[in-house]
Amino acid sequence: MTNLTVLHSALAGVYLLTPDAASFGFNNVLKVVGHALNAGVRAVQYRDKGADPASRLDRAQQLVALTHRAAALLIVNDSVEVAAASGADGVHLGRDDGDLSIARRRLPNRILGVSCYDQLEAARAAIAAGADVIAFGSMFASSTKPAAVRAPLTLLLQARSNWPHQRIVAIGGINRGNIAAVARAGAHAAAVLDAVFGANNPALAARELVQGFNEGRHEHDEQRTTV
Repeated sequence: MTNLTVLHSALAGVYLLTPDAASFGFNNVLKVVGHALNAGVRAVQYRDKGADPASRLDRAQQLVALTHRAAALLIVNDSVEVAAASGADGVHLGRDDGDLSIARRRLPNRILGVSCYDQLEAARAAIAAGADVIAFGSMFASSTKPAAVRAPLTLLLQARSNWPHQRIVAIGGINRGNIAAVARAGAHAAAVLDAVFGANNPALAARELVQGFNEGRHEHDEQRTTV
């Protein structure tokens, strides 16, 4: 397998997003990420829009070291430069975060994830530009982005059927009560933030999310083999 294929296969299950360090404290971010990795989370996305470039790079490098010790992935949100310089496993870009073709050329052997909201056509265009991870959402009401467009669960299976070689990620309002439904609907991974970072016991919350996703994935796999 190519290195990129290995990265793809590792992007599965609970996909933890970090809050801005200015509001949460970066030492606290590291602590919670450590708990989540111990609970079985194998993909983390570093999001820190308020930080200056030097701080973002330093924090990304710390998270790369932490996640790689756990054989997990570190994806950088919205900065190809930080992803490239930090040794991260990839980058995730939104609609206003730059040219996807340029990002693919800058990171030829790393993950390129793209937010496609509720639009299959956006996913089609992103894949044509080189994206290999396609994120849809908000799947449910989200306290992080309350005004975000809502995407139906049926979109996940449709995208997975259309593009079997891409990884499909669900995002937005995902918690212990609905994560199994997301996995059952066909998502390879479920992105969460408040469900872990907002929990009284982040370690327990992460374990329960991992368990819930695995339950839903098992049901999805059973449905695919019996239908």
